[in-house]
Amino acid sequence: MSHTAHIRSHRKPRRSASRVAMRAGVAGGVLGTLAVAGTSASSANAAEPVTQTLELPTLTSDLAAQVAQSADATEQAAANYRLGAERDAAASKAAKQARADLADAKKKAEARKRAAEAARKKAAEAAAERASRTAERPTLTASASVGSTSTSVSTATGSAAAVVSFVKAQVGKAYVSGATGPSAYDCSGLVQTAFKQVGISLPRVSQDQSTAGTQVSLSNLQPGDILYWGGAGSAYHVGVYVGNGMFVGAQNPSTGVVERPLSYDPPSGAVRVL
Repeated sequence: MSHTAHIRSHRKPRRSASRVAMRAGVAGGVLGTLAVAGTSASSANAAEPVTQTLELPTLTSDLAAQVAQSADATEQAAANYRLGAERDAAASKAAKQARADLADAKKKAEARKRAAEAARKKAAEAAAERASRTAERPTLTASASVGSTSTSVSTATGSAAAVVSFVKAQVGKAYVSGATGPSAYDCSGLVQTAFKQVGISLPRVSQDQSTAGTQVSLSNLQPGDILYWGGAGSAYHVGVYVGNGMFVGAQNPSTGVVERPLSYDPPSGAVRVL
């Protein structure tokens, strides 16, 4: 037995305890210092307690600044990404609108081109028709006027005089399509009725009347000759030459039966049936 076994220890027994101390600073997931200490004493004469300390990096001001800069950079990158996305969307929308505007402009240009082409074609057709009518309608020259005047000086006699007298008596009466008198006429109805007075039966329509007799020159007209406008066999109007460069015809609903000079509406040709 030890000679010191009966002597009480001068050390006071330590109480059982466990202590955990933690100090942390969070900035980008960095911890400060974590210390763990544990002691245990099973009896009054137990051994000295064991203490263990774990040292972690301390959050310094430089590291905090770096973390803040990293956060700022991340936020700026996100803002730049959003701005780029917005710009891309705006550019895409603008490009789409530009394509739509271009397509619309092309359609309008094509429509204007078609309209202009149609107008040119219509004008060309009208000019060709006028030229055709002019070619079919011989111009009354001075010699023709002299010739017609010289023939009109002589007094119409016989059947020609009766035809001339009849058509002049109808001047002032109404024009009615299809009418043959006695109060109204159309152009071929007047001519047919006039020649009926002298026992000559003529076809009813202008086209046939323009070929009913012998074709004569406009420079050699005589009272009683039938004048026609348009081609022989396709005439659209007829009248009766009454001498002195004048003719009588049922012109249209607004004028009715009138007496006019040949220069008023030069005829295309003439036929003689008397």
